[in-house]
Amino acid sequence: MPINPVPIGSYLCGTGQPLLFICGPCVIESESLVLEVARRLAEIREQLGVPIVFKSSFDKANRTSYHSYRGPGLTAGLEILARVKVVTGLPLLTDVHEPQQAEPAASVCDVLQVPAFLARQTDLVYAIASATAKSGGIVNVKKPQFTAPEDIVHAVHKCEEAGNPRVLLTERGSTFGYGRLINDMTAIPTMQSFGTPVIFDATHSVQTPGGKTTGGRRHMIATLARAAVAAGCDGVFFETHPHPDQALSDGPNQLPLTELPGLIQQLLRIRQAIS
Repeated sequence: MPINPVPIGSYLCGTGQPLLFICGPCVIESESLVLEVARRLAEIREQLGVPIVFKSSFDKANRTSYHSYRGPGLTAGLEILARVKVVTGLPLLTDVHEPQQAEPAASVCDVLQVPAFLARQTDLVYAIASATAKSGGIVNVKKPQFTAPEDIVHAVHKCEEAGNPRVLLTERGSTFGYGRLINDMTAIPTMQSFGTPVIFDATHSVQTPGGKTTGGRRHMIATLARAAVAAGCDGVFFETHPHPDQALSDGPNQLPLTELPGLIQQLLRIRQAIS
């Protein structure tokens, strides 16, 4: 059986625990930007008394265009993420696209994420779960846009077979037609029924796929986040950036960093109201 609640650094995520927040820029654009965001997130953690995990990607392999910015790569990216932990003390999450990246990433990051498009790839899921089992880390599996909530349980079983019952599942919308994602909030309790904590990704859920680059309906982030917390999610995932319109990846669906504290406070009030 999966472990619930899941320990992430000094935090616990899951049944009976505070709402967890996973936040950070989509991709590592520079060390200075990453540290700017991480320091601000650490301040928010202290000011609001909320658990925050820092998220950023060393490589965005699933870009729409070959020419899109991908990040600094594994070695340089992990060095920057390690610096974030030293400077802020925030636990780290990054995503892994290839099995051979799992062990190096697990040596630095507390949570390794299986991207939604790749969550059916058995070798990748097994490698991530095996590496995090050795390091004491956690697997965050993003439910693919094309997979029913009931079916993501098979990814959980793969993680357990690899020796890691410390699993989070993340809801990030389902494909509706060619250019729209929709969110069925019943996915949250459905996936929680597997025994896993469930995170709601409020920023990727507002993506509008299609074209040379992915668009997004940023103004809908808060609406979906509030609905997910009301539905009982265990945590919320926000990609956030000081200047989203200048971001090198997923700018249209990143939350402006200045708006994050106010939205977190709203979500905490909703969580208190349903408790």
